[in-house]
Amino acid sequence: MPILSNPSACPPGTPRTPRTPRTPRTPRTFRSTLLAASVAAATLMLAACGDHAPHGPPQMTPEVGVETIKPHTVVSNIELSGRLSAIRVAEVRPQVEGIIRKRLFTEGAQVTAGAVLYQIDASSYQATYDQAVGTLAKAVATANAAQTKAARYAELTKIQGVSRQDYDDAVAALEEAKADVVADKAALKTAAINLGYTKVVAPIAGRIGKSSVTEGALVTAEQTSALATVQATNEMYLDVTRSSADWLRLQKEFASGQLQQSGIDGAVVHLVMEDGSTYPQPGKLLFSDITVDATTGSVTLRCVFPNPDGVLLPGMFVRARLEEGVNHQAITVPQLAVSRASDGSASVLTVSADNKVVQTPVTADTASGSDWIVTSGLKTGDRVIVSGLQNARTGAVVKPVETPATADNANAANAANAANAAKVPNAASATPS
Repeated sequence: MPILSNPSACPPGTPRTPRTPRTPRTPRTFRSTLLAASVAAATLMLAACGDHAPHGPPQMTPEVGVETIKPHTVVSNIELSGRLSAIRVAEVRPQVEGIIRKRLFTEGAQVTAGAVLYQIDASSYQATYDQAVGTLAKAVATANAAQTKAARYAELTKIQGVSRQDYDDAVAALEEAKADVVADKAALKTAAINLGYTKVVAPIAGRIGKSSVTEGALVTAEQTSALATVQATNEMYLDVTRSSADWLRLQKEFASGQLQQSGIDGAVVHLVMEDGSTYPQPGKLLFSDITVDATTGSVTLRCVFPNPDGVLLPGMFVRARLEEGVNHQAITVPQLAVSRASDGSASVLTVSADNKVVQTPVTADTASGSDWIVTSGLKTGDRVIVSGLQNARTGAVVKPVETPATADNANAANAANAANAAKVPNAASATPS
């Protein structure tokens, strides 16, 4: 059978089969519309089914821990930093010129007042002293002879044995001899003082530092550098500064009765060391300066601390915790319960009588331990949210639960603060409830 070059071509004389007409294609727009209608129908069916689905458990009212405000006694404290200084400081300086022959102390040791520290070469001063002794003896002898002559001339004048002029000359010579005795006594005393200055002694009792000179060094009375320094460290000064505005606020609180004076002899001061530990010996506030520094606007306060064991050293950086006064009606809240806005204003979340959360603005500028002392915004009986803050939303209904630890601590703190208030001079830093 011959192969056709064109399969679609039919042999001549073969009748053609008529073609089946094609089904027209569905437009894309119609298909999209149909798909959207199907999705909508399915959504309606699911919604209808959801209406008949069983509801879940009702949402529970969130619990929050609250603290009921109760005024209690708080000792008002403030911490100020400064450096310690010795209560007395004396620089050891030579008062005569000479060569250092001996150093008679151990550097860093305790010395007593009047103890000899250095020995200056005394040979020239000893010679001067001996010469003054001889000069005085000669003057005394001259005065005695003048006294005898004047007495003899007085008798002879009565019988006109000597002229009146001779008698007057004898009396004048006697007075001159007496004056020489006085001058020579002063010269001898000066020589004795200078001889004594060859022994350089400690002006005060205390601990002596390092020596700036050694044996063989030449020292003078006019030199600017000290030989050594003695510091009395049995008691230590601490000078601290505080702003005059805080000082005025404290005085107003005392005047209004909000604070009562802490102690009879002044505020009690506790020392916090560089490592954070508390110095066991309490100090006291001696005085406050009577002027305000024009540059810093601050007032200087001076405290004194006993130092029997020598633990405190001059120049040591420490912090002083001053017990300024006692507030018997203080309101405190935990610091975690206080939030602050960008402008620094403080507020707390409280629970109202209908158990709704309310944001309450407060004034809390002074810290006391882990609490803030609130001076305005809260009153007795207010319930402050102290835990579960993440569940509290302003205006939402909550279930307030009194924090057990807070209640127990309040009772204990009130009892402790009452005891501290009764013996404030020995009180330590109080922690409010």
